[in-house]
Amino acid sequence: MPWRAGERVVETMPIGFMSADENWRITYVNPAGVAVLGQTREQLTGADYWAAFPANLDNEFGRTFRTCMETRRPATVEAFYPHPLNRWFEVEVLPADGGLLFYFTDVTDRRVAQDRLAMLARVSAELAGTLDIDTAAARIPRLIVPVLGDWCVLTVLDEDGRPQDVGWWHVDPARRALVERYAAVRLASMPVTAPVVRALLGETVLAQAEDVAVLMPAGDARDLLRLLGPHSGLTLPLRGRGRTLGALTLYFDGERPVGDPELATAQEVADRIGLALDNVRLFAQQRQLAEELQRSLLTGAFTHDQAEVVVRYTPAAEAARVGGDWYDAFLQPSGSTMLVIGDVVGHDTAAAAAMGQLRSLLRGIATYSDAGPAEVLRGLDASMAQLQVSTYATAAVARFEQTPDELARGLTRMRWSNAGHLPPLVIHPDGTLAALADWRGELLLGVDAAAARGESVVTLDSGTTVLLFTDGLIERRGDDLDGGMSRLRAAAMELAGEPLDVLCDELVERLVHGQPEDDVALVAIRLRPQQLPGGPAAD
Repeated sequence: MPWRAGERVVETMPIGFMSADENWRITYVNPAGVAVLGQTREQLTGADYWAAFPANLDNEFGRTFRTCMETRRPATVEAFYPHPLNRWFEVEVLPADGGLLFYFTDVTDRRVAQDRLAMLARVSAELAGTLDIDTAAARIPRLIVPVLGDWCVLTVLDEDGRPQDVGWWHVDPARRALVERYAAVRLASMPVTAPVVRALLGETVLAQAEDVAVLMPAGDARDLLRLLGPHSGLTLPLRGRGRTLGALTLYFDGERPVGDPELATAQEVADRIGLALDNVRLFAQQRQLAEELQRSLLTGAFTHDQAEVVVRYTPAAEAARVGGDWYDAFLQPSGSTMLVIGDVVGHDTAAAAAMGQLRSLLRGIATYSDAGPAEVLRGLDASMAQLQVSTYATAAVARFEQTPDELARGLTRMRWSNAGHLPPLVIHPDGTLAALADWRGELLLGVDAAAARGESVVTLDSGTTVLLFTDGLIERRGDDLDGGMSRLRAAAMELAGEPLDVLCDELVERLVHGQPEDDVALVAIRLRPQQLPGGPAAD
């Protein structure tokens, strides 16, 4: 063959070289090739190529080589050769003298490094900004197998500090059901000296699988571990800001080496998972504190013989944040019932503090003065200016009052005033809705303390329902408030006959599915027949 004139050159080349004739008989292998192929020159020379490398019968290498032999065109291919080599190779194949010439290089280290970087990127992307650790924990094992191990189990400590296996995966689809069964029973069978227990105490443990099985009591867990048959396992703690939040156990089916690079990559993955777990923990704490603060500033249960009153508050789903949404319901000295809904501009502690101030000011003005809605809002605006409460807010105030004649006829007047807020929703006893034509809002609070405030008066029958709400109930990304108001009105008509608490719950569920993009506050009243009002003592 023509290349034989340069045989001395290929003998000393640092990359592997092999030749095969037109019948796929291996004719030559250089020392560098012998060093990576796992067979001697005597074993290879004269052997049938497909018998020497049976995995290539149906893989990327074999398909490329057959195409090159048929077309007589050179090609380059990079792929993985499985057991017994378990290595990545880059091969340049050239047609020559009826056969083929192969120049090949072991590129395993480069490919492994690339795969690890890609795996780390996928794990980071999965964890970035996640607040649903259960979903992330179920997906992460699929991202790290088989780069870090042949299979793995992810353990997380719950709120009470009890470990739970929440994610698992096996490179072999036929064994995934076994891993799932093993993950369901293994923790109950682990003694205090088991690697997973030691990892939960902060230790990284590399152990032979049979040594772990010996520690376990007889039962399903030990039987399943032996049936899965890993050679060894590496268990790492999941740390987040000075505390251990779980453990990651990687299993290796063959005598797969776990050197410093593998250990460093596994630890990096474990640390990223631990940090994500800690972020979720901190978010949950902050959200709970935010909700408790928000609810502490809002009115509790309110009862009155004149009407049924229901209140609801649902915080935004996207972040743990306090905000400026508020509602209120109370009696004035005259015995009239007053409902309030408001929204301070902003979503932070400053907005929550301002909301608390405005709510208290409005309640004090209304209960001391016994004034109507317009005067209450005018007084609140003046108080904000006098006390230098530098914020803006919308609010709607509705007062429900009766004369003796109206009481006898089962009528109630709703007197209301609106400072830049959404209009109330009125549902008549027959399920129809009041028109919104003239229900315009006036200037919001905090702009001009001298602004005039007007009132509207509507006469309502017994059985009428009135709903005051903040814009979080009808807001959606990509849609305007008119569209949200239409959805609210349609849902209200459909639910008009439901009990008041069911009506409120269903409106929140249908419009925001319990996951609002902004805080939702609402207060609803349903008028009912009563005896003559007895003043404040009727509360």
